Amino acid sequence: MELPQAGGCLCRNIRYQVTEAPRVTYTCHCLDCQRLTSSAFSMAIVVTDAAFRLVGSAPRPLESTADSGRIKVRWVCSECGCWVYSRSKWDNGVCRVRAGTLDDTSWLRPTKHFWTRSKQPWVTLSDADEVFETQPAG
Repeated sequence: MELPQAGGCLCRNIRYQVTEAPRVTYTCHCLDCQRLTSSAFSMAIVVTDAAFRLVGSAPRPLESTADSGRIKVRWVCSECGCWVYSRSKWDNGVCRVRAGTLDDTSWLRPTKHFWTRSKQPWVTLSDADEVFETQPAG
């Protein structure tokens, strides 16, 4: 993986740069992510807020309530609706960038998997990866 990495939404009104290697690459198999992505899971990279820089149009918040009662905020493009990143007051200075919005996705390899209790039965996970039935602490 070369840095910086660039990415953006489907219509390219939102663009961003990531200037550090991700702390983690993960998949989330919760039902909200399955519905929002129209897929079996969402995938994200976690970087510090300082390493994520937006360019172009401002995204709009898409809020929902988690099982814990917390408000989840996903930032989406106002034009095409593409989910670009998540950031909340509970994220402790990190940004969760939707991995599929990167221009180069060839280097991605998730090593953690969240909410696997609701994963699709045909999805197989590596024994070497960390697997969590729900949201891990921290």
